[in-house]
Amino acid sequence: MRIGELARRTGVSPRALRHYETAGLISSTRAANGYRVYGEGAVVRVSNIRYLLDAGLTLDDVSAFRSCLDGDMPSTPPSARGLEIARERLAVLDARIAAQTAARDRLARSLAAESGQLIS
Repeated sequence: MRIGELARRTGVSPRALRHYETAGLISSTRAANGYRVYGEGAVVRVSNIRYLLDAGLTLDDVSAFRSCLDGDMPSTPPSARGLEIARERLAVLDARIAAQTAARDRLARSLAAESGQLIS
């Protein structure tokens, strides 16, 4: 199938698919006209990539799961390495949330002090 069909079937933009290919997460062959051609298994693979990205992982994180991207990831128990990556990503997200919350609180206090109001 060509990139447009893969995009339609997975709900992922052609640009994102090219990005996944550049990252080595999916592969294609080239037709005589130069168009990318993907095998049927690419649908499952892209769906699994999206599943991991939607869970908060990065493309670098997803690369660690390369060997199991062709299976039924949502119903398969995670590996020890998968759990480790998820815990690391959760810690990063928690730190970002804490930093953003602190920035929000500082801004709210500054606005409250300026206007003499209590902002929560």
